[in-house]
Amino acid sequence: MNIAVNTGGGDAPGLNAVIRGVVLAAYKKGWGVYGIKYGYRGLIDTKQIDRLTPEEVWDITNIGGTILGTAIRNDPFKYTEGNSPETDISDKIVANFKALGFDALIAIGGDGSLRIADKFTKKGLPIIGIPKTIDNDIRLTDVTFGFDTAVNTATEAIDKLHTTAKSHDRVMVVEVMGRYVGWIGLHSGISGSADVILIPEIPFDIGKVCNKIRQLALLGQDYAIVVVAEGASPVGGELTVLGKENPGGEIRLGGIGKKVAEEITTLTGKETRHIVLGHLQRGGAPTTFDRLLALRFGTAAIRFAEAGKFGMMAALQSTSIVPVPIEEAIGQMKSVPLDSDIMLTARSLGISFGD
Repeated sequence: MNIAVNTGGGDAPGLNAVIRGVVLAAYKKGWGVYGIKYGYRGLIDTKQIDRLTPEEVWDITNIGGTILGTAIRNDPFKYTEGNSPETDISDKIVANFKALGFDALIAIGGDGSLRIADKFTKKGLPIIGIPKTIDNDIRLTDVTFGFDTAVNTATEAIDKLHTTAKSHDRVMVVEVMGRYVGWIGLHSGISGSADVILIPEIPFDIGKVCNKIRQLALLGQDYAIVVVAEGASPVGGELTVLGKENPGGEIRLGGIGKKVAEEITTLTGKETRHIVLGHLQRGGAPTTFDRLLALRFGTAAIRFAEAGKFGMMAALQSTSIVPVPIEEAIGQMKSVPLDSDIMLTARSLGISFGD
């Protein structure tokens, strides 16, 4: 078989480990692997396709980013170039895929990329999906690779902010990624001993957030750490956005950390600072957990291809990697369950969610 592989959407630690798993597992079977550069762009301009050999991927497990490049914009079903209107060029991609003699495409990406993969599956392309997102918002898999590294990065930052907050009796507001779900904020906030965690699943009352900060002061803690997910919003309020990436593109969330910090200063008189971790959470070497999970996903995809399990996504369920329908995985975003053990843990620790 000749296997094509691409990476789409935002980058995440572990992408290169998946590519390495795919290449080594395929070559063990005598198959060829070809890297499609920048999402689906390599299937539009076929000069952007590289043959991948074991020698080229041997030492990339620990490297962040992706050797294939990635693309957030230019959905092939709504393709734009410059100021041109949106057009559907998916038939051209299908034709090029077939003309190049590929037997399968392993599409590594988050919800948006997997939605595109599902559309191509319905057009007859033999696709296997691999779930990638630091947000951890894809259903049917216990976790996505990239999430653990992002949480570790955020937790380390929160740890460091404790000392400066305590030294100056300040409130530190830390804005983390996650888009419309609060997984990163919840995990890093608990692990980093935050006092307040604000997530999209629970609209917050800034008055209650300030009450928590006042209660801490009465107990002798004159500083506080507030973790805010970028998709968090106040009761009755709206998301805080920076605009759009481009016409027809995704909304860029951001700015809620600054708003919360300003309101805390106004309502409590406490000196408050805010920090946006931003793309730091996407960068750097993947953790051991993400490296191993990515390698497991990549090698499993080759097993699925050999078994003809197309239209499926590799998913971690309990301790096993299993195939699940891509169509079902993208049907609904995986939000934080408010009755989960981790939420109960946070509340038992006295963490406020502003509710």
